[in-house]
Amino acid sequence: MIIDFHLHLASREREYPWVRRWLSTFRETSGVERVLGPDGVAEPEAMERLLEEAGVDYGVILAEYSPICVGTVTNEYVAEFCAKSRRLIPFCNINPHLVTDPATELRRCVLDLGCQGLKLHPPHQHFYANDRRLYRLYATAEEFQIPVLIHTGSSVFKGSRVKYADPLFVDDVAVDFPDLPLVLAHGGRGFWYDQAFFLAQLHENVSLEISGLPPKNLLQYFPRLERIAHKVIFGSDWPGVPGIGVNIEA
Repeated sequence: MIIDFHLHLASREREYPWVRRWLSTFRETSGVERVLGPDGVAEPEAMERLLEEAGVDYGVILAEYSPICVGTVTNEYVAEFCAKSRRLIPFCNINPHLVTDPATELRRCVLDLGCQGLKLHPPHQHFYANDRRLYRLYATAEEFQIPVLIHTGSSVFKGSRVKYADPLFVDDVAVDFPDLPLVLAHGGRGFWYDQAFFLAQLHENVSLEISGLPPKNLLQYFPRLERIAHKVIFGSDWPGVPGIGVNIEA
């Protein structure tokens, strides 16, 4: 079974111009044009076909509330999109600057919308992963036993601040919530490969996710990757990749 743990919804109406320009370099090879309908909005049936052809059994679709950087893809939109396909799994996103009570919002997303995980994006939303405002949110995620996917490492988009993406800030969360499944998205891309690997090796509840990383470079970034092979999670970061199937093969 192959699960792609990191997929974004491609939709022209929900992307800022600089995001569209960046994605244009992947339009032909990623298959994104096949997923968009005539109005430029992603269609669930087309997404299902794309994943099936790539050999993906299940794919995690991520919501995002990042008006500073890339735009907004709401939790409701992602949940409704995924409900139309047996292959898609919705993950909600909570921006602590936009929600008064993140824990209550997570509870709503899980119980009412059917979300099966939480994505946090510190560099796009400008907070540190160990911010105490998030502790009730983490406690709620631990109660539901859903994974929390946290962006670590660089981002190419305007408005992002990489200082918030240091994996070290996840160490506090891993210690304070030992039963919470934590996943380091992008494996500390750029600055912090060693730190991300070390945290995954150190903490039972921390896994390493490798989306957005060229497969041919993985053993350069993580020379001892086989030591934690059971904690390495595949993700493509589609549509910002040459192709999901290409990455799987590599």
